[in-house]
Amino acid sequence: MPVILEDRPIEQVKEEVIDILVHNYSHAIISNEAFERRLDNVISATTNQQMMDQIADLDGRPDPDLQKQKEEHFSVNYANEPTEDTETLVNVLGSSDRTGQWTAPKEIRVYTFLGGAKIDFTDARFSSPNTVVKIFSVLGGDNIYVPENVNVVSKAVCVLGSSENAAPSIASRQAPTITIEGVMILSSLEIKVKTKIKEKLMAFANEMKAMFTGDSIR
Repeated sequence: MPVILEDRPIEQVKEEVIDILVHNYSHAIISNEAFERRLDNVISATTNQQMMDQIADLDGRPDPDLQKQKEEHFSVNYANEPTEDTETLVNVLGSSDRTGQWTAPKEIRVYTFLGGAKIDFTDARFSSPNTVVKIFSVLGGDNIYVPENVNVVSKAVCVLGSSENAAPSIASRQAPTITIEGVMILSSLEIKVKTKIKEKLMAFANEMKAMFTGDSIR
């Protein structure tokens, strides 16, 4: 006998409903406007029934190819090749960027004086399940961007400075953990998500639509 709907884990139901929405949108069964509206409703839903209502009129179910593509698209990337255990960024009257597709070492040390650093983990490959970012900043401004599917721990000490952590703190146990340790003197540190899950889902759905139907949103 199947488990009743309201007793099922809400995150599991959400993932299944989103997969069904992506499938129907990518096969041109529902419009872009309908997909975005229903996706918003699912993301903001607080009960399983509210999410299931968004697919009550849809018969199409995800095929293995779409589910495989989704797993590859949203899974955390771990590096296969060896990398240095430590990387150091020094910013004196200047700035440095670590963005794009890059391999994050186990430890990143950032020293900032009258400058700033931008470290973007959005498309990074992780060399370890635990990455530590150590920041020492004087009269500087540092920004760290993280994906939503990682764990983030912030341990910043501010002296006439500020630290803002707008990143999620709990993901799955298998997800990597980014620990940020900082001493900010007359400086600012911002930790936030660069690309929200809705934006990533919309981009993925459009990729699938282009693959299955030859159409894409411009």
